[in-house]
Amino acid sequence: MARAPEPREQWSTKLGLILAMAGNAVGLGNFLRFPTQAAENGGGAFMIPYMVAMLIIAIPLMWTEWAIGRYGGARNHGTTPAIFKLLWEHPLAKYIGVLGLFIPFVVLCYYIYIESWTLGYAFFSLFGMLPHPDPSLPQDQYLKPFEEFLQDYTKPSVVAYIFFLVTVAFNGYILYRGIRGGIEKFAKIAMPTLFILALILMVRVILIETPNGTAVQGLNFLWYPDLSQLTNPKVWLAAAGQVFFTLSLGFGAIITYASYIKKDEDVVASGLSAASLNELAEVILGGSIAIPAAVAFFGVANAQAVAQSGAFNLAFVSLPAIFSNLTGGEIIGFIWFFLLFFAGATSSVAISVPIIAFLEDEFKLSRKVAVTATIVFMFLVSQVPIFMPKALDEMDFWAGTFLVVLFALLEVIIFFWIFGGERAWEEINRGGLFKVPKFYFYILKYVTPLSLFAILATWSVTKLPTILLTEDIEVWVARFIMVFILVLLLFMVFLADKRKNGENPSS
Repeated sequence: MARAPEPREQWSTKLGLILAMAGNAVGLGNFLRFPTQAAENGGGAFMIPYMVAMLIIAIPLMWTEWAIGRYGGARNHGTTPAIFKLLWEHPLAKYIGVLGLFIPFVVLCYYIYIESWTLGYAFFSLFGMLPHPDPSLPQDQYLKPFEEFLQDYTKPSVVAYIFFLVTVAFNGYILYRGIRGGIEKFAKIAMPTLFILALILMVRVILIETPNGTAVQGLNFLWYPDLSQLTNPKVWLAAAGQVFFTLSLGFGAIITYASYIKKDEDVVASGLSAASLNELAEVILGGSIAIPAAVAFFGVANAQAVAQSGAFNLAFVSLPAIFSNLTGGEIIGFIWFFLLFFAGATSSVAISVPIIAFLEDEFKLSRKVAVTATIVFMFLVSQVPIFMPKALDEMDFWAGTFLVVLFALLEVIIFFWIFGGERAWEEINRGGLFKVPKFYFYILKYVTPLSLFAILATWSVTKLPTILLTEDIEVWVARFIMVFILVLLLFMVFLADKRKNGENPSS
């Protein structure tokens, strides 16, 4: 007699679920990417297209992914290959769903290394081991020691690699302990700690005054609305991209997390709660630390250059340089980097879960075996972006930028057009504390997919030709690795389906 399958894990509390979902969304981009995007795209005016995109793309997609995940979890599946097959009875469905495994895994392979930088910097800042150049030096000379220090991580050095190993072990420990005992407990500690650290840092930054300026001037610089930018399509595209990535949409992680909730649990209010925590972290806290500090230290005239230097330079060059010149700068720097580490860890744990859940659900592997296989394979692949910086950029474009928008578009099409708009709408609202306004039905069916298609079409015209024509060897290594991962996952999905059909011939 066949043994009944063990029931899937579930979140123990709604608070734990919301904090874990918020932790999935709150990452390095909240504190680095958002303020630079706002500063470069009209300041306060950026918030107008940002909020429009939030209403017509991000929130509808968030409800869609929560509903898809809950629907699959009620049927003992937590990843998109199997769930898409439930939604669409076509052989192609499960292979489209492979993107929900491929995207988070590839992103994990480079994201976790960048996350390890924050741990290393937190350690060195706490013990006063970061550079302390003479603040009277010209700006380029003052920043040079910090640029050289960052090279120890981008090359990398032995010390940087040790912090990478520690970070991998830390993530593995949480994942080994499962949904309730690991991820949920970690979220209940990490998210409150993250907000407390961010509040402390925000208060300290706002009080900064130097001969070059003040942080209040920095807030004015960041949020002064340049309304002329609203006629620039680039600003609207940047805003759409930011809200899309800030909620970690199109990665597959939300779907997998939602598969562990109860079959009739609310997804409308819970989804909004998680999104609200993310927006608090991004707009209020993320917008009040990095750029205001840079303006206070370097002056308004140089703030634009700081913003345009990129998220890495802002986080690991400009801000450490600023903190080193403040009283108690070592502690302030430690708070900043430990804040980033917690933000990174909650996200890296989340994007690890789809592959683990796939191995558990479809191959019936134990949690420990599934986690071990995922961590080992991730460790091997991660050597490519660690030792090939251009490979990191290539993996980030395809897995972390282009394909997430494509996958989100496919999600909406399968859920609202193939599964059925009325059935999808009923699934979203089932068990909700309140009903989603009916006009969102039409947004989800028409506006959201058209918006996603427009983003993809624009990128295909403006970015793809340059990306595809490169001849750099590191880029081609990254492409070979990504193709290998994709083919391997397709084969695994084929095996899982064959295995299932063997167990249930009538299916």
